[in-house]
Parts: sequence; C-alpha cells; structure tokens
Amino acid sequence: LFVDSQIVKWNVEAAIKSFKGDKEAQAVVDRIDVHYQPGHGFTSMGETKESDGRYFNSDNKFSKDRFLPVGPLHCETAQLIDISGDKMKLVHDHSVLSEPHDSIIVRRDIIKTRQIYDMDEFPNAVKDPAESGVFRNGKKVTVKLTSQAPAFSMREFKLKKGDEVTLILTNHDKVEDLTHGFAMPKYDINFIVNPHETKSVTFIADKPGVYWCYCTHFCHAMH
Repeated sequence: LFVDSQIVKWNVEAAIKSFKGDKEAQAVVDRIDVHYQPGHGFTSMGETKESDGRYFNSDNKFSKDRFLPVGPLHCETAQLIDISGDKMKLVHDHSVLSEPHDSIIVRRDIIKTRQIYDMDEFPNAVKDPAESGVFRNGKKVTVKLTSQAPAFSMREFKLKKGDEVTLILTNHDKVEDLTHGFAMPKYDINFIVNPHETKSVTFIADKPGVYWCYCTHFCHAMH
C-alpha cells in the first residue's frame, strides 16, 4: 500500500475465510487514494481502550510536488479519513513537517489545557522584579531577570571575562500565549519563556565586549 499510495479497508472475518481457501470471501471492502505513499497510520482513540473506529490519519512520506519547493526537503502531507461508513471519505488534507513518524487522534473533550504556568512549579523562579540582579560567587555568576511586556527587569548587566554565567528568566505576564524570548546571538543563545514559566541557560562569558540581549518573541507594541 506504500507503493500503491492507498488506504484499504478490510473485513477481518472475510480475510480469515479467504486465507482458509474461500474463493467467494471479499476481504477488501473499500480503497481510497492518498498523496502519497503512506508510511504510518493511526485511528481515532486507537491507542486507548476507547478506540472508536471513526477516523484514520494517514501520515504520508512524499508530497510529490504538491507544495512549492522551499529547499531540498519538502513538506509532506497528512490526511484525515472518515472510516465510519461503508465508503471511506477524505475529510481533511494538510501539510506537515517533513518525514512524519507518529500521530495520535484523541477527542477534544479530554484535552484539558492550561492558560498559564504555575510559577510555584519552578524552584528557581524570580517571583518579584525586585529580586533581579547579578549575584556572584567567585567565578560563578547568577543573573536573575523577569520579563513583562514590553521590557526585561534590567536594561543591562555586567560580567567579567571567564565567568560561568547562569541566566534565569521568569515571564511575569498572565495573559495566555504572551510568550517572551531571550537571545544573545554572539553566544548562540535563544529560548522562549511562556506566561509564568521560568527558563535558564548557562554559558561562559569568554569574549570581552558589549553584547545585545533582546526578546525574540513579539510581545507588545513597544517590543
């Protein structure tokens, strides 16, 4: 079926009869073409005891010129198929990150998302902007920062050449999806911090000079 670029629906009882020699048994009950060459397939709730047999997701390996080429590696496709009736029906077709290997389909009512993180879940959280600063213990330095759109709690911080620096950043915004970023390009540092989340990075300050630190995730009109 990888070569045929199809999804095939089988009648298991008829397949058993056919295997045993029944020439009248019709094991294959339906076929549907996909684009192209399915490598992995998943049914709705199929990895749970509540498998419902309603939908099948085909993760396809090659897009065969379906999308504009953006480089040597092209987008692939995933296709959602309604398998609940006698005839399968394609209900959704979309591009995916290249070489899809795994999917899962679950009912939306069992997905319970959070709007923001709980700051107490992070032992190193900088819970008050007043806690910001540069804290030195010999050559080991901790820089504590908070972010709240559109600014960090410190405009600048100073280090010494050779310092081992651990930078801790806590996002103080309470709005869902108001993510901040932190980047120091000359040190190859770039990470994001979601609302009330804390992230950290450790690096060696081995290059004398002045370096930009800035937010890489648009957060505010004054970002």
